[in-house]
Amino acid sequence: MTHYENTIANYSSNLTVIENTSDQQIQNLALTIAEAADDRKGSDITILKVTEISYLTDYFVIVTGFSRTQVKAIAEAIEEKVYQTHQQVPRQTEGKNDGNWVLQDFGDVIVHIFLPEEREFYNLEAFWGHAERLEFSSLEVTQSSRL
Repeated sequence: MTHYENTIANYSSNLTVIENTSDQQIQNLALTIAEAADDRKGSDITILKVTEISYLTDYFVIVTGFSRTQVKAIAEAIEEKVYQTHQQVPRQTEGKNDGNWVLQDFGDVIVHIFLPEEREFYNLEAFWGHAERLEFSSLEVTQSSRL
């Protein structure tokens, strides 16, 4: 085997390892993110499965916070919970200083935390309207409906 063929074989085997992350593991990551947002009173939490329609990621988690402080707190809570549960940190985080719209890239899951005006303006749910929506309900809503 030539050096070139050997390099390609090694590269291909590395790709296989990356692709072996199961859909269930990725979905669990998205749900962990949604739960962390819910813990900080994030609102209108939406999980979109975009695996079949986007090469960027497998899931989007979209959350509304009602102040810049809350948006930042939601982002922090997500980072902490994902690290504790999945030993993973975001590859990239944008907008944390401003707090109008924080984007966290966890690779397989991209998180958007918006103030209401930004969420309405960018309207990602409409843009990705053909994506599959996963059910997520707030623990608070679930508990209060039992009372």
